[in-house]
Amino acid sequence: MRRQVLLYVLAVFVAASVSAAAQASPSEQVQVGPPLRHTQTPLASATPQELEQRGDELRAEKSYLYALDYYGTALKKQPSPPLLNKIGITQLELQRFHEASKSFERAIKNDRDYADAYNNLGVIYYLEKKYGKAIKQYEKAIKLRQDAASYFSNLGAAYFSKKELEKAIAAYTEAMRLDPDIFERTSHTGVQAQMSSPENRAHFNYVMAKLFAKEGNSDRSLQYLRKALEEGYKGINEVYKDAEFAGLRKDPRFTELMAARPQAIPE
Repeated sequence: MRRQVLLYVLAVFVAASVSAAAQASPSEQVQVGPPLRHTQTPLASATPQELEQRGDELRAEKSYLYALDYYGTALKKQPSPPLLNKIGITQLELQRFHEASKSFERAIKNDRDYADAYNNLGVIYYLEKKYGKAIKQYEKAIKLRQDAASYFSNLGAAYFSKKELEKAIAAYTEAMRLDPDIFERTSHTGVQAQMSSPENRAHFNYVMAKLFAKEGNSDRSLQYLRKALEEGYKGINEVYKDAEFAGLRKDPRFTELMAARPQAIPE
């Protein structure tokens, strides 16, 4: 739905971005949806790798229940933390938060250095609005991997939800340094932030506009500033005072945008 913001923020996006990474395999986006129906069942003669690959295909098709069947069969044949992580992600896509958290915890128990599992467990806490616990898990993930932009994005989302704005901005800034496009697409290693209220979404967009303005990226700054206006950000006049927007205020497009003042889109 248009009004949902997937961050994951360090995500935020929501987001993260629960990771689907399995060692050398690429991570995938989390998107909750109804499972499709399939009549296939795992073959007893299939190798763990074949079962896992078929599970990946079914999950890509959003056939989550059948993907779990394949992953579960593969896990019995050859247990591995990345496979447990995929199972956790699939359970999360089915909104089975308790089961997902157990899968991520099992992955961590089997590999204490598995950063994605810490990040994904943090996503569970974030979705449950246990922001302090989420932050602890994100920090563990970051300690193991300092180059994952989505970890910082998710960390920023948690701090933002706790209204610890300075820490949120610091985390978001690091996420942008690692990946300038982190907020322009769904994260591959986490979910991006999900802002539950229009006020939070509007504030988030204003903060993003400020960060991009500070980096000298006028195009992105104006894009998020427009979003803040459309979300009805009440503190929009701060744009004339905040030092980060000093350069942007000289841009004719800024003057045009603020003069037009796009009407806030109702919920």
